[in-house]
Amino acid sequence: MKLSYLYGWSVLLLFLLGVTVPVMAGEPEEKIKQTTDKILSILTDPALKSPSKEGERRKLIRSAVDERFDWEEMARRSLATHWAKRTPEEKKEFVHLFADLLEQVYMSKVEGYSGEKVRYEGERVDGDYAVVKVKIVTKKNRDIPVEYRLKKERGDWFVYDVSIEGVSLVNNYRIQFNSIISRSSYENLVKRLREKAELR
Repeated sequence: MKLSYLYGWSVLLLFLLGVTVPVMAGEPEEKIKQTTDKILSILTDPALKSPSKEGERRKLIRSAVDERFDWEEMARRSLATHWAKRTPEEKKEFVHLFADLLEQVYMSKVEGYSGEKVRYEGERVDGDYAVVKVKIVTKKNRDIPVEYRLKKERGDWFVYDVSIEGVSLVNNYRIQFNSIISRSSYENLVKRLREKAELR
């Protein structure tokens, strides 16, 4: 399956790994920062630097991301109307495959990190929903606007979508998944996702 949004996930990586510019933060923004700090501590841990520790390092990073991203909500929104037609078992498998797909893109960008900075632009909270706005400052001083959309559940804030320069990652996947299902079938989509997972 051709994925045209690797750029977006590389930007997401830069956000999670970037050097943040401190400002006063509300709860949703603070939660994102906590995840950032956790990932940075993993990447800078001397005990995890050697090639032999790659598997352990990636597992720890995945765990940190899992704590902040609501994969089920992202998967549900990406499948849109097709989600309701799935059985509980199909939904469970799809969430797993979806998270693995994004992990592959995410991890593939780790080695490209080179100290990009992140500037927090504030947050907007509306009940149990929030948007955290940031700008990633590249080495060439280009500002890349990013919006993290979060939902509050069980007393915590979880990311359910990321918008890069006004383009939603979830919407991108929704368009592509719908196209595959419409041209062939849901089973074909899952087959492709399984094949990508096997390449890990």
